Amino acid sequence: MEDKGATEVRYRLYGTNGSPYSMKLRAILRYRRLPFDWILRTERNNDLVAHVRPPVIPILQFPENGHFRSDSTPLAYVLEDRHPGARSIVPDDPVHAFLSHLIEDFADEWGTKIMFWYRWARDVDIAYSKLWIADDFFPDRKGEAREAIAESFAQRQIGRMALVGCTKENAPTIEASYERTLTLLEPHVGLYDYFFGSRPALADFGLFGQLNPLSEDVTPQAVMRARGQRVESWVRQLNDASGIEGEWLDAGAPLPEATLGLLRLIGEIYLPFVAANAAAFEAGKETFTLDLAGRPYSQAPFKYQEKCLAELRRRFGALRGAAKARCEAVLSQTGGLSWLTGR
Repeated sequence: MEDKGATEVRYRLYGTNGSPYSMKLRAILRYRRLPFDWILRTERNNDLVAHVRPPVIPILQFPENGHFRSDSTPLAYVLEDRHPGARSIVPDDPVHAFLSHLIEDFADEWGTKIMFWYRWARDVDIAYSKLWIADDFFPDRKGEAREAIAESFAQRQIGRMALVGCTKENAPTIEASYERTLTLLEPHVGLYDYFFGSRPALADFGLFGQLNPLSEDVTPQAVMRARGQRVESWVRQLNDASGIEGEWLDAGAPLPEATLGLLRLIGEIYLPFVAANAAAFEAGKETFTLDLAGRPYSQAPFKYQEKCLAELRRRFGALRGAAKARCEAVLSQTGGLSWLTGR
């Protein structure tokens, strides 16, 4: 399908500033220079999108028919199909494209645990986060009404922490993975430095989505500034990369150490986690426990993350010939191959 051009297409993106997935898709639209209106979702306009299923944000409204669709990763690929061209966020090389998807999946499904844990685990973060999030969605609430709605929202989020694995018992694993991510990124990322070249890929935007709130909330911001101040700069810059003109890494070039390091982290933590989750879900278990990087981790299984693993395996299985061999070599080096082959 041909690019319809700036004068013919204007999307409407409904989201919230506290949502890492909203920030991710907004940054993608900005980078790709696709005309859109950012609609901050509030109680005043919520009825416009309350019917959309699944009931998750962000929600993109398409210009030609007013159709709504949610879920940031599928939407990123829909935009690729609708607007092929030089500002794609999918690397030309099929191996890099797969690895980019893998890093983005890690960001979406594990990075969100990091974000959620830091936001709702400590009093100082709760006190800060609950009010600004309430101010966004309930802008008309003042005084005691504002405090009440903010506290109600905070308690609802805190009540979900165990469900998504954000517990005190799992905290050492979660926090160590955040600190390790910052350490890996710090020497590499920058205005013109990304995971697969001098232009951002889906992987960059996926990680940006989670790191953006972590760069703003009280405790994780302090950790980021102590361990990865350059990462904070990169997050700030990637929020609007519409002026970036870069190139993809050559297929035969060595991957940056930051990219390989993230893939090692994924091989040690994320892929074992989603594999254990899928096994527990299929067995009908209420919880599952495993060792991640030398630390115990336990939570209830999630159906969506079972689908994530299935999609990763499908994409990996679709690689052929030399591309498949190259990808296997990278995954073998970084510890992820067995989880994606099921062997």
